[in-house]
Amino acid sequence: MELNRRTVIAGAAAAGLAATTLGTGSAEAASGGRKPVKESFGKLADGTKIYRWSLENGGTRLKVLNWGGVVQSLEIPDRRGHYANVSLGFDNIDDYVAKTPYFGALIGRYGNRIAKGQFTLDGKSHQLSVNDGVNSLHGGKQGFDKHVWDVEPFTKGTDVGLHLHYTSVDGEMGYPGTLKATVTYTLTRHGDWRIDYEATTDKATVVNLTSHVYWNLAGEGSGTIEDHELRIAASRYTPTDSGLIPTGELAKVAGTPFDFRHAKPIGRDIRDGHEQQVQAKGYDHNWALDKGITAGPEHVATLRDPRSGRTLKIATDQPGLQFYSGNFLDGTLTGTGGRTYRQGDALCLETQHFPDSPNHANFPSTVLRPGQTYRTTTVHTFSA
Repeated sequence: MELNRRTVIAGAAAAGLAATTLGTGSAEAASGGRKPVKESFGKLADGTKIYRWSLENGGTRLKVLNWGGVVQSLEIPDRRGHYANVSLGFDNIDDYVAKTPYFGALIGRYGNRIAKGQFTLDGKSHQLSVNDGVNSLHGGKQGFDKHVWDVEPFTKGTDVGLHLHYTSVDGEMGYPGTLKATVTYTLTRHGDWRIDYEATTDKATVVNLTSHVYWNLAGEGSGTIEDHELRIAASRYTPTDSGLIPTGELAKVAGTPFDFRHAKPIGRDIRDGHEQQVQAKGYDHNWALDKGITAGPEHVATLRDPRSGRTLKIATDQPGLQFYSGNFLDGTLTGTGGRTYRQGDALCLETQHFPDSPNHANFPSTVLRPGQTYRTTTVHTFSA
């Protein structure tokens, strides 16, 4: 029997596992969760101090670094109230700097790929940093995930969270305009994790911010996610070339392994030999969400682990969702639990505009101009 969130959290509390103190009358309980707690997480080679903030609310436990806005850990209970960290990561800053494949990171200025690191805006060509063969991936060699963010903790009503700030100067990684970005992580009293992105620029530029959490709802390091059941509300996806750059086509998912309109195990069709899967070594594609761009977040994807009962629902206002099935995890990385991560041991669900949009007039625009404010929201809802 699937239990609701309140029942699961009550069971966890009875077992002494609850993340928050309920009904104590304390300031923490009144705010809906514990105030963010700051602790040291080591230093960079130049001596810059890295910190980790721990947040708890509604039965969800979240740990965030000021390095790249990284979600270092996210713990939720299963159907029996037992907690597990469902996000891949490292237990030290050195591995994040030297090895990480974007574990839990904030991605910018442009999430996903731009072909040959080039685009033209208002008649002017721009050459970006290339770091994925001849292409630019996730903002280039020194994207937003490789910078220290200013972090401002907050409690507001029953919510707790963090405001993260970063200013990307004009010309950084080849992007025009000084971009001032604020990303807000909020844990609600229901245990939802909400991300609000906001940015302004002083020159016309392109922006596509997202989060790169690697999910395994059975717990990080527990093995394959191929038995996870996934549903994506999308009738079309964007096929790619051999460099994983969209061709510009919006192809129908019907009759292909890319059809997740009804929930199915990820592993059911992953080895069907479809040309798109062969060149990507699995799923690494953008789904064009049926709802398109919306004024507020709408439910677009559901991920469920049948063994634990843990379920993740994602709502967004964005037009696309990148589903990546952990194809390039190769057993060389050791995670927070001391276990190695192999191919298919996690997946990413990145809410976004489409990859390479600046080079495809038929894709929704990612241009941001002075006087405009980039705003987008994604909400993760957990249950068991």
